[in-house]
Amino acid sequence: MVASPGQPLLQLDHITVIAPDLAEGVAHVRDCLDLDVPFGQRHGYMGTHNHLLQLGGSVYLEIVALDPEGRPPGRPRWFGLDDAKSVRRAWDEGRRLRGWVARADGIDAVLAGREAVFGRKVALPPVDSSFDFAIPDDGSLPLDGAMPSLIDRRGKPRAMATMADLGARLRSLVLAHPEPDTIAKLYGELVIDRPPDIVQGSELCYRAEIETPTGLKELC
Repeated sequence: MVASPGQPLLQLDHITVIAPDLAEGVAHVRDCLDLDVPFGQRHGYMGTHNHLLQLGGSVYLEIVALDPEGRPPGRPRWFGLDDAKSVRRAWDEGRRLRGWVARADGIDAVLAGREAVFGRKVALPPVDSSFDFAIPDDGSLPLDGAMPSLIDRRGKPRAMATMADLGARLRSLVLAHPEPDTIAKLYGELVIDRPPDIVQGSELCYRAEIETPTGLKELC
């Protein structure tokens, strides 16, 4: 199957390090990039919190973890963060850059017939919503992160002025997967600007090449 006419364009919004603990996530990025990523925000509606770093243009890095001081959201959290054992297992295996988020203007058209992969549209925050996010019913990553999570910012770009810019710039994003042809076919059904390069790998993992003030570094 190929992308249907009129399919909304998906654009790289951000890449995501999913950590068992926010401090561990920040330390890992520091080890990889030699950069201290500042705190971003608490998601009171999801019981998570993050650190954020600009990566050039409208693309950024998010380090996200369950907020131990946050209130349970009353629904599965995003990024599979309710499954602490799975998050820890992937982390200990070295799979820390777990996925990416694609921005869509018109998320309903992307989700049509694909809810089994991407999940259902959730308006967030629940009160005075400003964006929509697709979350599988169990909160898991789409195909364990092989497919992007989807966000619809309702025509308003992500405000970058409040996010730290430490001179880091994303140069490439690679997805290794045991079945690259299958994943490439699924990507081919979408219209994606700047998709990751998909290569053969023994297990699902991402690698990002990021230019920093001290040279080209790899985040995985």
